Amino acid sequence: MSRYTGPSFKKARRVGFSILENGKDISRRPYGPGQHGAERHGKLSNYGEQLKEKQKVRFMYGLNEKQFKKTFIEAGKMKGIHGENFLKLLESRLDNLVYRLGFASTRRGARQLVNHGHVLVNGNKVDIPSYRVKPGSTISLKNNDLKVVKESLEKVTKRVDFVTYDDSKMVGTYVRFPERNELNSDIKETLIVEFYNR
Repeated sequence: MSRYTGPSFKKARRVGFSILENGKDISRRPYGPGQHGAERHGKLSNYGEQLKEKQKVRFMYGLNEKQFKKTFIEAGKMKGIHGENFLKLLESRLDNLVYRLGFASTRRGARQLVNHGHVLVNGNKVDIPSYRVKPGSTISLKNNDLKVVKESLEKVTKRVDFVTYDDSKMVGTYVRFPERNELNSDIKETLIVEFYNR
């Protein structure tokens, strides 16, 4: 199945979670999409809760099911806690780090910047959004005069602690893997592990 390109607000309302991580997508209408979205009040089964959690994270990072499951399997081969390793791998994606550095205001915008060949990793052009960036790598732009990037950088008020950004050179560094407490606390990764291990 191809990547979803429809309205992200609708997806956010479906899972009751801010995919953009700023709350704007569910603040105006905090109920499900569709004609009867406001009337749905059933309690979810265990499976329903696990599926919802999986979809929540999948929509947030903008992956299709095949990519998402492949990353989950890779995380299982790493040492440590499966769910936390999974989130670390998702955060190490190039499109996500471009978004975290503030070069784009959404992950979808970051994916487009990468796809169009505007992003350099350690000075080399990389146009694959799913490229896994290693800690210590630098991320910069081929052209620092892009209007969309400048507008996005002006809106940045705070960055996560696992990336650093040099404003004068417009170069970001992926310092280390993120700690669990630095990531979204509304994500219950144990439910995703249960979903795939059921």
